[in-house]
Amino acid sequence: MRTLGLDVGTKTIGIAVSDALGWTAQGLETWRRSDANEQADFEHIASLVKEYEVTTIVIGLPKNMDGSIGPSGERNETFAAELRRYVPCEIVMWDERLTTTAAERMLISADVSRKKRKSVIDKMAAVMILQGYLDRQQLK
Repeated sequence: MRTLGLDVGTKTIGIAVSDALGWTAQGLETWRRSDANEQADFEHIASLVKEYEVTTIVIGLPKNMDGSIGPSGERNETFAAELRRYVPCEIVMWDERLTTTAAERMLISADVSRKKRKSVIDKMAAVMILQGYLDRQQLK
């Protein structure tokens, strides 16, 4: 029983998956979204759900610093609502404020080149979203 973490953007989706015990998050991939075929995004995620036997999907919810939900957050809520039609598992929205910034700082401190950072930043943000969720579950 694994958990999938998604950092949903307009051009890409960062994807991470938990280990089987639900303790750690590992980056899986950065999926390039198709402007013409959003259904392909949902079908790809559904295939990962099946392949990794996922029971929960955690989707980053970008909130404003005051906690309100802006246009990006609304897009992700719409994405989650649509994804529910494709997958038979629980979908959880998770506050992702500053995860992309934190992921970029971590990659910079690891001396990852700008070109390489661009290709992995969304996957790292998905790892941070998922790990935050997993850590919270361990505290329950």
